[in-house]
Amino acid sequence: MKVCGFTFIRNAIKFDYPVKESILSILSICDKFVVAVGNSEDSTLDLIRSIDPKKIEIVETVWDDSLREGGRVLAVETDKAFQAIGSEFDWCFYIQGDEVIHEKYLPEIERSMKEHLDNVRVDGLLFKYLHFYGSFDYVGESYRWYRNEIRIVRNNKSIFSFRDAQGFRQEDNKMLTVKPIDAYVYHYGWVKDPGAMQKKQEEFNKLWHNDEWIDKNVRKADQFDYSDIDVLKRFEGTHPKIMHERIERINWQFDYDLSLNKMKIKDKFKKFLENFGFSFGQYKNYKLEK
Repeated sequence: MKVCGFTFIRNAIKFDYPVKESILSILSICDKFVVAVGNSEDSTLDLIRSIDPKKIEIVETVWDDSLREGGRVLAVETDKAFQAIGSEFDWCFYIQGDEVIHEKYLPEIERSMKEHLDNVRVDGLLFKYLHFYGSFDYVGESYRWYRNEIRIVRNNKSIFSFRDAQGFRQEDNKMLTVKPIDAYVYHYGWVKDPGAMQKKQEEFNKLWHNDEWIDKNVRKADQFDYSDIDVLKRFEGTHPKIMHERIERINWQFDYDLSLNKMKIKDKFKKFLENFGFSFGQYKNYKLEK
């Protein structure tokens, strides 16, 4: 079994992406790793080159900044990395520049890839998610956060990145058939210095909306307002070891009142029913293999 990791990135330093940690978190179980590095305003290319020249293959790309609807350019860049993966690889492990895998899950991920290698009905593997918000101490609890997504796919070039690169589909826009695995993706996209987060919000909304929408809906400020959130819970686990140095450098404070709950009434009811094993209204861009 051969595994190739892949991702895309641009302006990682400018917007404080933990992309180095992302790549290193799964590099040990990858035989190779393809990174599509977009035209950046910082030294992102040098950063990626410094990680592991023997394993990492860089594809230099130019983003089409005219694609300003639905985050489409992110899928285009993901596909550039995926298409560059050679035919000798069986599985392709996708990870975004703000996602990290805890080392405790690597044995289970390897086991699952081997178990389903010869099951042609399985197009990919489905991960669970933890979405950190405000600081490394809190995770999102509401239905605004997706609970699961595909991060390992077969090396089948009829598969493509879907919408804003959150997940995948295949030819004729069919959903992938996947197997869930007992492993989490730690999503740190909403954990940045408030100044860096504000800059990211102003810049990245351009990938989804026109200038008029941005002027009307994106608050102009020096720092991002993390208090505008519905409900969070305190994270009681451990972070991946590769993230420890970054976490120790944390230089902002975010205190959240855990008694606050701004979820809509219907979402609170859904949350209550989940305690009894019921599940409603979750985004699912996949089919589970029976």
